[in-house]
Amino acid sequence: SITITPQDSRWVGAWWLGFLISGVTSFLAAIPFCFLPRSLKKPEKANNDKSSYGLLENIGAMKNTLSPAKPKPRKWSVILKDFYTSLKKVLGNQMYFTLLCCSLLQFNSFVGFLTYKPKYMEQQYGQSTSKSNFLIGLTSLPPVGIGIFLGGLIMKKYKMGIIGATKFAFTMSFVAYVIALSHFFVGCENHMVAGMTVSYEGKPIPYDENAVFSECNSDCKCASNAWDPVCGDNGLTYVSACLAGCTASVGRGKNTVFHNCSCLEASSSWMGNNSATLGQCPKGEDCSMKFIYYTVIQVISGFCYALGGTPAYMIVFRCVQPELKSLAVGLHTLIMRVLAGIPAPVYFGALIDKTCLKWGSTSCGQRGACRLYDSNAYRYVYLGLIAVLRGPSYPIGIFFYMLIKKNFQNKNSRPIENGGREDAPMSKEDNCTIKERLPGSDAENESCI
Repeated sequence: SITITPQDSRWVGAWWLGFLISGVTSFLAAIPFCFLPRSLKKPEKANNDKSSYGLLENIGAMKNTLSPAKPKPRKWSVILKDFYTSLKKVLGNQMYFTLLCCSLLQFNSFVGFLTYKPKYMEQQYGQSTSKSNFLIGLTSLPPVGIGIFLGGLIMKKYKMGIIGATKFAFTMSFVAYVIALSHFFVGCENHMVAGMTVSYEGKPIPYDENAVFSECNSDCKCASNAWDPVCGDNGLTYVSACLAGCTASVGRGKNTVFHNCSCLEASSSWMGNNSATLGQCPKGEDCSMKFIYYTVIQVISGFCYALGGTPAYMIVFRCVQPELKSLAVGLHTLIMRVLAGIPAPVYFGALIDKTCLKWGSTSCGQRGACRLYDSNAYRYVYLGLIAVLRGPSYPIGIFFYMLIKKNFQNKNSRPIENGGREDAPMSKEDNCTIKERLPGSDAENESCI
């Protein structure tokens, strides 16, 4: 019969259920797109000016006359050459490349943080896997969604140009970073596990000197690689009932209670019953309060970071030439997935594994999953790596802001690297409603309507 609860580190839930629900939801959401037309009609603006309308007709007729009936198919060599040229222009844009480096550091931090956040909540605050994931959805999605919406609303209301959007996105991200640093101060202490984090007398011991065997269980012939923790009435967790020196048990499954546990008598301050129950001892009320503080900090930090999300995304469009926008966005997404989405969980996991105190073993005798982490070391490694990755992104962000200011602050000149200027006032020529260049003509013969 099952002897573990969802709070146990060995508990494996229906992990496949989330993928099944997400897949079905995505499929249902895709159905309405099948009913969209193959191509959308371009809206024709009504124009009462007959002279303008006549001029447009003449220009259109001239274009139809001069343009070939059927365009010739382009060769692959020409397409690849054009792609290489466009790619070179995008990566050669100092503003875009600097933003790419800044985003890469931020995204590495974000992926690692999100991947191991449930495990962090389990090991640090003693929460179950299901509760951790539920709270992540409850405390992350609403504030982030509201923050993204308000960020776009603020940008629209104050009509932010690229300089204002950069300043706003950078400020909000930095505020969220400073708030997130307070997570270092709301961590819980390690589980009190006899022979691993504390001695059998309940005194703290160095982690490199842990020993699960003691005089109280020397005659029990217990397995050292076992992990079936029990919680003694004295508040200490023992690796197994055998290592707690228990000689009798009552009940079955999760309701099993062990009696006559000799190792509970090793604690000189304990004068109560020598019995133990299945599972690790829960962390104290102080840890529960710290978990509330952690959740509040996470909500505020996520909201502030999301406020700058929409302006930050719009910067990608505005710092490149208009005809290169789609390539810039696609390249940005590809690099984020390949250089951050794939490697971040790997090196985050490798460093977190260094904080393991007790490894489980498979049925073949090989090393399995970690059963107990050093909570303090886990906190410093996990949060420290996030801070180290995000920290250098802000000096790069300052350099990016200087580039943006240099290229867009002079409103009387068009920047070389960008095809348009978001913050510049329109010149006399820009007041034209429609500009049409006749085939074969130069810039001076443009028709302005």
